[in-house]
Amino acid sequence: MQEAKRRALLTLLIAALIVIKCSFAVSTDVGAATQSRAECVVEVGSFRFLHELNADLSLPMASTTKILTALIVLEDCSPDEIVIVPAEAERAEGSSVYLRRGEERTVEELLYGMMLRSGNDCAVALAIHHSGSIRKFAAVMNTRAAAMGAESSHFCNPHGLPEEGHYTTSRDLALIAAHAMGNPAFRAIVSCKFYPFSGWKNKNKLLFNGFEGACGIKTGFTRQAGRCLVAAAERGGRLLVSVVLNCPQMYERTQELLDQCFSRYDFLT
Repeated sequence: MQEAKRRALLTLLIAALIVIKCSFAVSTDVGAATQSRAECVVEVGSFRFLHELNADLSLPMASTTKILTALIVLEDCSPDEIVIVPAEAERAEGSSVYLRRGEERTVEELLYGMMLRSGNDCAVALAIHHSGSIRKFAAVMNTRAAAMGAESSHFCNPHGLPEEGHYTTSRDLALIAAHAMGNPAFRAIVSCKFYPFSGWKNKNKLLFNGFEGACGIKTGFTRQAGRCLVAAAERGGRLLVSVVLNCPQMYERTQELLDQCFSRYDFLT
């Protein structure tokens, strides 16, 4: 009888150990799921890179393209300029704020629609307002990107919908985003949770989930690019930008990267 009890107890102990081992295996798998195809963290202002993974890998970047579009428009146009929505904007595919051909919108409205709601129609309207055509605006994008040091990128459109020859690297995108975050008007837009005149809510969940110091900037997704996120956070006067491209758990990985860089580095003035 005692022998039977000992065997039963041993069986329960082995079963418990198996459960514990499986639990640890699941926990390890969660970390692997946050892996990005490419990623980067840069300090805004100094442009010092604090973290890189496959930083020179050419990849599609979906709607994070709009960071450069917004910066160019802010540098060259007045927020109160009137834009007459062209037919090309009404026909834009994907994310939209449902602009209609011939309606009048300000540059400011279109910038908020593009950066908070990821409106591809807003991006098209702004590009044509700025340069007269998508092709001409893309040429400006490539010139400005190169001037910022983003020389391994090529832009074909202002919104990031899939197109052959439209790509960047995590390092280039981090440079572009760092330059953009140095523009006060850009920072005001991408840190805005709600645009009061339209009720548009920012799609960037980092602004709502309590992540310390979150202040922007842009999400992106297409089937080809996967989930992409360029994010910024400021703590103690230090502003960092993180880029993750093709990252299934883009918010979790971004928070991990930013927390690590804030904790691991001392910033000297």
